[in-house]
Amino acid sequence: MPQSIEVTTHTILRDLLRHQPTIVGWNHHLTMARLVARGLRLSKSALIQTGIATHRLESKYRISYLIPALLWRETVTIAIPAAFHDRLISIELPQLQHWLGTSKLVYAGAQPPPLDFNGLWIVDAQVWLDLQLHQPKFLVSHPTIIDGADDLENWAEELLTVRLNPHDWDSLRLDRTASIWEQIIEIKIQLMASFWQRPDNPYNCYLLNDLDRALLATLLTLVVPNLAPSWQRFYQELSKVDRLVWAQIDRTRGSFTLAITPTDLVSELAPIWARQPSILLTSSVDLTAKAIGYRQELGLSDITSIKFPLDKHKDSFKLYLPPWMPMPNTSKFQPVLVDEIKHLLYLTNHYPKFIVILIQDTPLQAQIAAILAAEWGTRVQVEQTNLNESSILVSGWEFWQQHQDRLPTPALIIIATLPIPSLENPLVAAKVGFYKQQRQDWFRLYLLPTGLRILHRAIAPMRSAQGVVAIFDNRIDRRIYGQQVLASLNPMVRISYAELNKLFIDYSEAYE
Repeated sequence: MPQSIEVTTHTILRDLLRHQPTIVGWNHHLTMARLVARGLRLSKSALIQTGIATHRLESKYRISYLIPALLWRETVTIAIPAAFHDRLISIELPQLQHWLGTSKLVYAGAQPPPLDFNGLWIVDAQVWLDLQLHQPKFLVSHPTIIDGADDLENWAEELLTVRLNPHDWDSLRLDRTASIWEQIIEIKIQLMASFWQRPDNPYNCYLLNDLDRALLATLLTLVVPNLAPSWQRFYQELSKVDRLVWAQIDRTRGSFTLAITPTDLVSELAPIWARQPSILLTSSVDLTAKAIGYRQELGLSDITSIKFPLDKHKDSFKLYLPPWMPMPNTSKFQPVLVDEIKHLLYLTNHYPKFIVILIQDTPLQAQIAAILAAEWGTRVQVEQTNLNESSILVSGWEFWQQHQDRLPTPALIIIATLPIPSLENPLVAAKVGFYKQQRQDWFRLYLLPTGLRILHRAIAPMRSAQGVVAIFDNRIDRRIYGQQVLASLNPMVRISYAELNKLFIDYSEAYE
């Protein structure tokens, strides 16, 4: 009786790890390989939290799913961000095929492979998701491994969002009389007046109210004949229930963009998981192995779910969390924050390594950057990628997440406040409202897990470097959920003010 793919994969990978010590570097290769192999054999979906960054070019865990995928007798789809394709196709897969003695066909491209194809289909994860959402009839159901599924919710929201940009209004002028065009312009002016009268918020984003929707309904009566495709899609979505409609305004240009997206992604995503077994690989999307909140958001049913622990020796970093900080929502917070950041930078004056300062609040980000630039000059850069080993990057969370893999590894990351989504953002408030309607714990299931995912990804480079992360948000010590935040940061070593000073003094002496 032939042995199962789990046994074959385990045996081959174990021998490979013995003879190729350069690929070891991780404690969970064999367990993960068996899980993936089992999922392929039984056509069972699974969620695997690897604990290590999935967005790094050279990820330690990748070999653990590539081997069973190559050994499986049928087609396997590997949905992975396009940035990794060249390395995967030109280096990792040929090397593994050589070691394994396999010759499985590899097809890479946005279009699905031929119906009779039997091999690996390497496809950009967002392209694959787009096909699943909008053109599923063109896909043949194959077991799918989604590498970097931390971003699935964001990808789905972006792909399902329909936008009307300022230039889309020009299309309404075609084949319409001057009087109709004047009425269209009048509606546009009324919408602008409505948006511009709203109180300022940092996101320049506003939900449409009943009056705004009534104006769009009136507009539809004027433009129904020969409606442009972008407007057709928008009005189709507008007619559906549970849609979130908002305007993104640009005050400097005097323009706005209309957008609409589903409030709940479950009805959109659940059919995908029913079509084929899917193995989702993430970094860390939940505190628990079951990842209930993450699975609920994506419509994942009762699937195998596992979370690998990090190595407390290899993956630990140093956490500085001063207990005397004022609360972030008080007027005392900003001046104390500036003093604390300057103090840390003074400590590193003789140790000019790359430092990252994460501040989401755009006005505060600009103010602190200006204050620091007055003393540290051109070392201070705001959301720039042309940096060197001694630069001080002041950035928001999104910019750092997008570019951290192409920037130097910081010696120090300074975090002003936790990245818990703000209720000042109308889109966040609307999602919270949806959770409330469902009588669900919106903070535990949405705000906190979202913030922790962002935090975990932001500090990922510090684990391998065993660097220092300073967080100046004292809600960690003063709120009940602070213990969950600390638990999510493990393994780490919390250091005191004295230990921090000594650490950088030692660094400075070593540097000299």
